[in-house]
Amino acid sequence: MEPLLVVKNVEKTYGKGANIFNALQHISFEIDHGEFVGVMGPSGAGKSTLLNVLATIDSPTSGDIFIGTDNIAKMDEEKLADFRRDHLGFIFQDYNLLDSLTVRENILLPLAIAKKKPAEIKKRVEAMAAAFGISNLLEKYPYQISGGQKQRTAASRALISNPKIIFADEPTGALDSKSATDLLESMSSLNEKHEATILMVTHDAYAASFCRRILFIKDGRLSKEIFRGTKTRQEFFQVILDELSQIGGETNDAI
Repeated sequence: MEPLLVVKNVEKTYGKGANIFNALQHISFEIDHGEFVGVMGPSGAGKSTLLNVLATIDSPTSGDIFIGTDNIAKMDEEKLADFRRDHLGFIFQDYNLLDSLTVRENILLPLAIAKKKPAEIKKRVEAMAAAFGISNLLEKYPYQISGGQKQRTAASRALISNPKIIFADEPTGALDSKSATDLLESMSSLNEKHEATILMVTHDAYAASFCRRILFIKDGRLSKEIFRGTKTRQEFFQVILDELSQIGGETNDAI
């Protein structure tokens, strides 16, 4: 099977002349269907820039980004908007929920925009809510639920339309340890049971330990990658901590 995501020699520069800044340099890698990949590195290394470029939030200065057979680096804005809506899912640190809509309405929004049938929408919302443990919250509003519940609502919305790939930007950054664990276990379960493909940027070694592979970025370049393989999550957590201590990344000692 062909890789789902192919990144070829991607660069991102800001500024001009003497003030030019190379945020990403010669980035190339692949992600297969059903992988759960983390991106880590020191503050300012280029993690969020890379995610923004891959997620079509920003455009690369040069290089190619294939999702399936589509080169999103060469699409115009109109085609990108359609591609983003139809094939990508997003989980952000600040949830991005609409306060005027219930949890149910927030989750079903992508399906409503895609004009899916009501019966199908109801079935998929209830299945996704069950997967994230928020079935009893569907009629509540965002201001009535906790931060962890908001993030699980946001994750349900990101996954409801069966996107080709989910981009998660520091999804546990605003959560307490229990809420973070609940979210990460749900994401990991969806990855393992339903082969959801996830790319997650995180500074948190505990969050990264749920991934199957970690790409480390430093000074805008990929510096190393490590694989979990047959290691337990706790063993992989220690490997990640050791790697971060060498490259200067932030760590979180929760386990």
